[in-house]
Amino acid sequence: MKYKCLNCGQEHDEWPALAFSSPAQYNELTEEEKRAMGYLDSDFCIIKYNDQTDHFIRCTLTLKVMDHCQNLEYGVWASLSKDNYNDYAANFKNEEFAAQYFGWLCSFINEYDSTINIPTTVIIREGNKRPEVIPHQAFKHLFVEEYYKGITKAEADRRISEMLKMIGQIKTKAPGQKNHS
Repeated sequence: MKYKCLNCGQEHDEWPALAFSSPAQYNELTEEEKRAMGYLDSDFCIIKYNDQTDHFIRCTLTLKVMDHCQNLEYGVWASLSKDNYNDYAANFKNEEFAAQYFGWLCSFINEYDSTINIPTTVIIREGNKRPEVIPHQAFKHLFVEEYYKGITKAEADRRISEMLKMIGQIKTKAPGQKNHS
């Protein structure tokens, strides 16, 4: 399948990352609450409630595709403790910085019962790459099971198509298909 990117307008052969622009907890806020309590940019999010402050960072999550040479990538959010968030933020532009933190997954992946608050290890990688999220294998959840087992190419294609439909992205024809314009 080929996909036309809404950002650059080019066709791409490789799969797009399925990315979330904000943590699920931020999405649940009203517009007024977002203005009053929230901060969001492309890498960081903070929500200041009356009794607590939640800290989130943008990460990647790579789901193995068993019968294909490419894996399915997600752009997800994870929550960190205040200390770990501050450590990451202080070293954000440091290309040599590497660390591991405990975090909670904070993106709702449609194919599963709630994926919010799955325990993870957040791996901060050298070279200023986005942190990678690794779910804790002992946590009992279908998403965690499929993370370690993998999914099929057909399932990955279906997920990509569904996400693109949700965001209104145009999918171009696959080789051998006719356009139905």
